[in-house]
Amino acid sequence: MSRAGALPRARKRFGQHFLHDRTVIERIVAAIDLARGEHLVEIGPGRGALTALLARAVQRLGGTTTLDVIEIDRDLAAYLATEFAAFPGFTPHQADALAFDFSALSAARAAADPAAAGQRLRIVGNLPYNISTPLLFHLLEHRSAVSDLHVMLQKEVVDRMVASPGTREYGRLTIMLAPWLETERLFDVGPGAFSPPPKVWSSVARLRVRSEPAFEVSTSFGAVVVAAFSQRRKTLRNALRNLLDSAAIGGCGIDPAARPDTVPPAGYAALARAVDRL
Repeated sequence: MSRAGALPRARKRFGQHFLHDRTVIERIVAAIDLARGEHLVEIGPGRGALTALLARAVQRLGGTTTLDVIEIDRDLAAYLATEFAAFPGFTPHQADALAFDFSALSAARAAADPAAAGQRLRIVGNLPYNISTPLLFHLLEHRSAVSDLHVMLQKEVVDRMVASPGTREYGRLTIMLAPWLETERLFDVGPGAFSPPPKVWSSVARLRVRSEPAFEVSTSFGAVVVAAFSQRRKTLRNALRNLLDSAAIGGCGIDPAARPDTVPPAGYAALARAVDRL
């Protein structure tokens, strides 16, 4: 491995906070529980602290087990390509994860190895906090190619992802992810696990892509959720007044006087279908 002095420095514009705590890294690898023949994809590997353990796991499992890493920073991508060149099944990509075609990567793996046809990607990463939410939605666009995600996110983002109706954290993110993902917080991580340390705590979450949506998602689903939470202290009657009247809301089995943060995700799906019928 390279000397620490040769490691590329962190760049603020990429929101880089490099994970270095060995205990945290080992817990992430254990949670993934990689199996022989699986296709692992690490987003934002940085200096490769997590990558090193993942690459060794891939090497130990052997066969068609593979690890692709996606790093936007040109210097880091070059460093990783050199550092892990000797590991079998390792492929680096210097690319922006927000624009990366995960479906094409999965298809290329299946084309190269017919035994991998139908096998979906397993995503892992310490996601840059400044792009974590749009990156999650980009990955959802490729959900047919993804099995699960084990990701480090800002703690408050995970708080929102796993929130229940009626809590302060419950809101747009909770509801928009609910049809597609089963979300589980695994453990929290303090700032000292990173270099440079961020100003906030982090959490590792496991996100399993559902084989089927939890409920029917109509074209108006996103618009209804956005309208409802534009002013979350209002009642649904007021928040959705440009989309549905009280009678239509009540016809969905929802109290028009209810606050947006008390309605479960499936309730918003029902409201969206009512909008579609208008």
